[in-house]
Amino acid sequence: MHDPDPPFRPVLRRQGYLPLEDLGLIGDGTTAALVGLDGSIPWLCLPRFDAEPLFCALLDHTRGGHFTLAPEDLVEARQRYEPDTGVLVTELRSRTGLVRVTDALALRSGADLTDSAPADRSELVRSAVVLDGHVRLRAELEPRGGARTRALFSGLEVLPSRRPGLRLHLRSNRPLDGLHTTHDLRQGDRLDLVLSWGRVHRHHRVDTEAMLTGTAVAWRRWMRHFDYGGPQEPLVRRAAITLKLCDDWANGSLVAAPTSSLPAPIGGIRNWDYRYTWIRDAAFAVFALRRIGFRGEADAFLGWVLDAFEDSGRPRIMYDLRGGPVPDETEDGELEGYQRSAPVRWGNGAADQRQHDVYGEILDCADQWVRAGGEIQPALWAGLATLADAAEEAWREPDQGIWEVRSEGRVFTYSAGLCQVALDRAAQIGERLGLPIRTARWRASADHLRRLILEQSWDERANTLSAHLDGGGVLDASLLALPLRHVVPIDHPRMVATAAAVAERLSAGGGLLYRYLHEESPDGLAGDEGAFVLCSFWLVDNLIGQGRTEEAEELYASLCSRASPLGLMSEQIDPSTGEFMGNFPQAFSHIGIAASGVNLARARAGVRR
Repeated sequence: MHDPDPPFRPVLRRQGYLPLEDLGLIGDGTTAALVGLDGSIPWLCLPRFDAEPLFCALLDHTRGGHFTLAPEDLVEARQRYEPDTGVLVTELRSRTGLVRVTDALALRSGADLTDSAPADRSELVRSAVVLDGHVRLRAELEPRGGARTRALFSGLEVLPSRRPGLRLHLRSNRPLDGLHTTHDLRQGDRLDLVLSWGRVHRHHRVDTEAMLTGTAVAWRRWMRHFDYGGPQEPLVRRAAITLKLCDDWANGSLVAAPTSSLPAPIGGIRNWDYRYTWIRDAAFAVFALRRIGFRGEADAFLGWVLDAFEDSGRPRIMYDLRGGPVPDETEDGELEGYQRSAPVRWGNGAADQRQHDVYGEILDCADQWVRAGGEIQPALWAGLATLADAAEEAWREPDQGIWEVRSEGRVFTYSAGLCQVALDRAAQIGERLGLPIRTARWRASADHLRRLILEQSWDERANTLSAHLDGGGVLDASLLALPLRHVVPIDHPRMVATAAAVAERLSAGGGLLYRYLHEESPDGLAGDEGAFVLCSFWLVDNLIGQGRTEEAEELYASLCSRASPLGLMSEQIDPSTGEFMGNFPQAFSHIGIAASGVNLARARAGVRR
């Protein structure tokens, strides 16, 4: 549960790994790092989110590499964020003393985080202060594959063996004779470390206090735009910051998660690289960000989607952060995987899958762009019109669906629903802008497809819409998203019955939902998985739309209570233990926290969606 002032707790590991709940996220709009409750940094990709990791002990605790700043004889610890910032504080208690470590990926002094421009300094700041007693503080910087060093001005030049082109500089307020040092410190003493890359900082003075203060000020200035008065406000505030930490500020794109290959479940093979931008995340993210005050980020993401589509010449389900193709999927046989869950993967093999929902995702983004006052130039409109024409036929063909199954495709109801979205939004854009091209036909096709979905996917015996357009009563939690995308009315009797069926038959207990049941819907992969967090937030939204606000509030509170003490959420949750699974932190889950909170606040105020 999110706790701004958490108690100390023992540092526990499983097979050498911290649980995901014991990791915090810091970032600077170009990359992100995870900081452990034990004072380690087991994950940092440089210079960007999707680059090769410099530290990835997260995926192999002996060979992956880490940057640790912690006292010997560590007994217990706690973590918290400086309020309304991405600055993380870890307090670590040894047998002889207490030390506070403050971590941040530093931002430029005076940075305006609402601006679509880089704000990073290419510097990781780690500042340790002894609060009580005395400690022997270990400072260990160990890139994956090792590194050579040489003395350089106020620190060391670090040359990673695997990354000869990555120039690192480690500076300190105390002498460093190597990458593994121990410092005897007493109350009031401090050890400051700054790891720099990309730019030359060797002549800069080490002033971590100023860097941390400037970073915190920039974050708080950005948070002045936060506008939300609904339930779980502290957690929604943290969700907003977490989404910003997953955002590429210069490009406007958003990583699905800043990590790769965290398994769902432990020991399974469902280990994917999420450090890319999925188009389907766009509409959900834009909805959430715009409604909690961050219109600039919403518009930047919409613009990025339209640019990526126009530049690529064809709709892709995902892009890299610059709008280019995602690298081919490869397996890294050198790393054992988180808690020995191999394989570790880089790149994503789903990038070239056929997923028809992408038509609706792109056109929905275009519609939101126009609603926000954006312009559609003739060349872009021609591409969007072609996309709508394709959607008019594509829904009839099998695809891999929203969950990117790696089995033979089916005609998924959700995919057909998003083709309906494509037609509906194309018609809306054409009507709003006075663009007559095929508008009437798109409107008629959208209306026909809506009726067809309600009729053909309906299974009378099971009393539910089905995962596949040919019926059969097989369930998929993505059906809960149909009314959220305005494919079918949220209070339509068949949608109400479907929500009830999903809540009952896909229940993992405690308000959690599975995406689908693997025995009913084989996906081409071995093993089961955990409960998918976002699906439960979709159920919250459906309950709100049905007028069952008290039930929705109870479910929302239950889901929010599952956040880590730092207010972070993973992709999935193990329903038997409550432990986090999958890539972490997952943007989709934090989108759910914000979006469902907004919907509840509006329901309380009597405002219709």
